[in-house]
Amino acid sequence: MESRQPVGSRAIGHRAGHRRRAAVALVTAVCAVGLSCATAAPAVADENVPLNGSECKFNTDDIKETPWSLQRLLTNQMWEFGKGEGIRVGVIDTGIDAGNKQLAPAIGEGGKSLVKDGNATVDKVGHGSKVAGIIAARPKPGSGFVGIAPGAKVIPFQQTSEEKPGTAESLAKAIKQALDADVNIINISQGTGANPKFLPQLEQAVALAEQRGVLIVASAGNGGADGGEKEMYPAAYSEKYSNVLAVAASDRNNERAPFSQSGRFVNIAAPGVAMVSTVPDGGNCVDQGTSFAAPYAAGAAALLMAKHKDEKPKWTPEQVIWHLEQTAERVNKGPDKHIGWGVVDPVAAVNDDTKPTASPQPDKDNSAADANIEPAVLDIGESPEDRRARIAIYIIGGGLLAVGAVVGSAIAIRDWRRKTGFSTHGEA
Repeated sequence: MESRQPVGSRAIGHRAGHRRRAAVALVTAVCAVGLSCATAAPAVADENVPLNGSECKFNTDDIKETPWSLQRLLTNQMWEFGKGEGIRVGVIDTGIDAGNKQLAPAIGEGGKSLVKDGNATVDKVGHGSKVAGIIAARPKPGSGFVGIAPGAKVIPFQQTSEEKPGTAESLAKAIKQALDADVNIINISQGTGANPKFLPQLEQAVALAEQRGVLIVASAGNGGADGGEKEMYPAAYSEKYSNVLAVAASDRNNERAPFSQSGRFVNIAAPGVAMVSTVPDGGNCVDQGTSFAAPYAAGAAALLMAKHKDEKPKWTPEQVIWHLEQTAERVNKGPDKHIGWGVVDPVAAVNDDTKPTASPQPDKDNSAADANIEPAVLDIGESPEDRRARIAIYIIGGGLLAVGAVVGSAIAIRDWRRKTGFSTHGEA
């Protein structure tokens, strides 16, 4: 039985302006709800979180400051080997709006819409345009924002609109459309907490992508505020299929963002808090969610693939995942359920030419080596050396006192004899 319940995108934050509020409210809800079915309870939509006390509007001003998620990168080193040229990233979302000048030159051919009367390059929600911008937005004078891989192409596959959410079936169809469009990477910033047995078509599409050697980067979900673990699909397929990279959201301290979903399926984390990106009709705004962590990782993957695209044999999606995990900024010795192997580091990934042959290994435990180290003896009180030094001081001090006493006595006797007239020459 195939689910026709809504697919959810994983963004938190304000959506569009006053005129779009009613429509966007619907999409905000369905974009945070998981796929479910008649026998599975629907997930609860995440609440919007105000950012900087303002709305994320369309056709707005550019943000001049460089976002924190880019300040942490040495872009000269990150782009030393290219900016993702030749890599095509399919973005399955609400479309990619060509009205934004940072996005228009990044949109590649082959996009499609599964929405009735829809247009893949017209985004009335804004979610897909933000996702695409983080991957490949071109630089623009007056804006401090740019995509991680500003040489890559983003291909829009619209399967969610302001009026109608996507379903498991439409998501599966969009994946197949992306495969037919010859993409290298598919970004999916949406998903479900439904039982996977009700998602056969979605799993079949993911399996087909694995067979064709296409990497799927999927967001982990925004239901982690309670600290509990929950499998979200397609991200949770990372435990079964070698081409799925499940991405959680991290904050400025490389810790799990409070909303980010935890689970054993999480491979890696990427910045997902206060993320600047592009919006329809032009401009930038701030939003947050694992929806925007996934494209950050997808951009890093695009840079890595572009650098090694001419190698024989080609890097497999699994090797790309292993490499991103291995070069991530680790917080622990090994992976955990919150941020996986750590926070993705695009600079380290492209500057490390080691082609992985296996999954990463936890950092070595040095406890065995430490066991051979003999601790220094701690003396409580006076040590033998201190005692010898003290006695030597006593001896020297005593000798000096004795000499002083003899000399002083001799002087005193001499002075006394002079005063009394006593002589040692035998005369009175």
